Amino acid sequence: MASLQSMEQLIAEINKYNYHYYTLDTPLVSDKEYDSMYDQLVQLEQETGIILPESPTQRVGGEILKGFEPHRHLASLWSLDKAQNMEQLRNWHTRAIKLVKDYNSKNPDNLLPELCYAVELKFDGLTLNLTYSNGQLVQAATRGNGVTGEGILAQVKTIKSVPLTIPYTEGTIEVQGEGIMNLSVLSQYNERAAEPLKNARNAAAGALRNLNPKTTAERRLSAFFYNVGYSDAVVFKDHREMMGFLNDNRFKVNPFIAYYDNFDDVTEELAKIVERRPSLDYLIDGAVIKIVDMRTREALGYTDKFPRWAVAYKFEAEETTTVLESVSWEVGRTGKITPVARVEAVELAGVTVQNCTLNNIGDIERKNLKHALGARVFIRRSNEVIPEILGKVTEDHDGEEIIFPTNCPSCGFPLEQKGAHLFCNNRLACKPQLIGRITHFASRDAMDIDTFSVMTAELLYSELGVREPADLYTLAFDDLVKLDRFGEKKANNLLAALEKSKERDLASFLFALGISNTGKATTRMLADHYRDLNLVMAATVDELVVLPDVGGIVAESIVNFFADPLMRDGIDRMLALGIQAKAPETPRVVSTDSFFSGKTVVLTGTLHQLTRDEAAARLEALGAKVTGSVSAKTDLVVAGEKAGSKLAKAQKLGIQVIEDEDEFIRLLEN
Repeated sequence: MASLQSMEQLIAEINKYNYHYYTLDTPLVSDKEYDSMYDQLVQLEQETGIILPESPTQRVGGEILKGFEPHRHLASLWSLDKAQNMEQLRNWHTRAIKLVKDYNSKNPDNLLPELCYAVELKFDGLTLNLTYSNGQLVQAATRGNGVTGEGILAQVKTIKSVPLTIPYTEGTIEVQGEGIMNLSVLSQYNERAAEPLKNARNAAAGALRNLNPKTTAERRLSAFFYNVGYSDAVVFKDHREMMGFLNDNRFKVNPFIAYYDNFDDVTEELAKIVERRPSLDYLIDGAVIKIVDMRTREALGYTDKFPRWAVAYKFEAEETTTVLESVSWEVGRTGKITPVARVEAVELAGVTVQNCTLNNIGDIERKNLKHALGARVFIRRSNEVIPEILGKVTEDHDGEEIIFPTNCPSCGFPLEQKGAHLFCNNRLACKPQLIGRITHFASRDAMDIDTFSVMTAELLYSELGVREPADLYTLAFDDLVKLDRFGEKKANNLLAALEKSKERDLASFLFALGISNTGKATTRMLADHYRDLNLVMAATVDELVVLPDVGGIVAESIVNFFADPLMRDGIDRMLALGIQAKAPETPRVVSTDSFFSGKTVVLTGTLHQLTRDEAAARLEALGAKVTGSVSAKTDLVVAGEKAGSKLAKAQKLGIQVIEDEDEFIRLLEN
């Protein structure tokens, strides 16, 4: 018992010193004193065989992991809309003002305050999403696609500025931040490394996505935190309060955050950040401007991709010159042929560039690149993962000619030019197209076939003759288990995922089909409007063009797709094999005469008969407005199991509360 108490005392002391050293940058003891206490703790752990969860000895990295497990975030991690210049930034600001004015005109008794802005640095590292339950760090994940990421808890525990425990113990929260490698740390690492690292951004991302946590620990990463993305209890009135919460709970918050009431002051702050950028000990690629008030954020809401209350201001793209060495041609799932340029390796914006995009043959001609092989070209890296070639350095034809292909580089089929693009129309026998369609069909926003990847598609194509999505539903266990890297568990997992995918709704199925010129928003609209696959397939161009956001090209793409006998045959096969492709039983049609019509409703706690998202969708279909915070304007709170502060606030304000889930379901159904 005495040893355990000594361990607890040492852990508390060491964690306090770590917090002051790595988070506050204000050391309290010498390295010698720190090392002495750390050695005492290690000795006690060896003697007792006990290692407490919050022990700093867990930060050195454990055994090599077998792989990354997917982690579904409790709340979505949104991307940010980007402003490339001051005009775009002011356009974002103008839209925000308009949205606030529109809201206030409709809600005169609940006016939003004047806009106030927070300006933060935009770190260039790897996004982290940390989950704390009752004060303990229980999970850490990458951003992934914003809904599901990769669990990297063992790796993140090696970052000494990440608290393993926090004072807040009243529920579960998700905290977002950025894992980074300081430039000074990178320099020190490279002085002793056999293989020097190219840049801090890739060094941080590579360390955090390394299956050996010891490698992560060796990189001596740091992290800054800037958002509480989910909480089942704590509520913030504004961004200042949220940042105060992070500070109080020992998270490392970047000191360069400023608040302004005047938007002109925001633009001046951006200029200061640009001047400060070279002196920082970490990479940034811009700044983030956020509206401070949380109620205003809620009112402005989100587009399909971005929050309307925040924007990323990107610094001017960095440019350089290099030599264009070669051009290869890649085939996409729609048959489009895309040129990819290989250039002489060059450092640009913190990364080594070797491949650049050329978009299409029209782009090559427009940029005077037709005779550019072996010549020097301008390249730029801004937001693109692959940098862009801007044009030749000289106007002379001083390079070799880029030969445009006349036949598909994969299957040899004659190519057709449509506008500025080349297309391979061999949809039935062109391998990259088939693999691309199958991979798209299985993707998360489509049929969401878990664990499926492009490598899986290639293996099924080459070994089992899978040529179209319908073939996936004919796969058998005996065939799968014989495949390379397929054991019984993986085979069963894939078959279970395929079976589960049969229940995906009509909108997901339509998106999975990969109809040209249509995205998720269009397929969702089609599903909501027609609510029946047969009706969608029978729609005419004249019927479609009157629907929201459907022009002539999109309408013709939809009609032509379903008029194709091969596509119809594949759909018929999938329906015969059990694909349901049905619209939800409750249509997305807003009711005006239900119990919930016109009411502002807050959901809190855990529901057991349906998920929070399902409950929100059904409430909205019945005319309710679902919000995330309780206020005087809230009409109703639905409180499930373990409801916390939102329920308490509703009771304090005298707001109607439904705590009986059966009663809530009855009201939904009636």
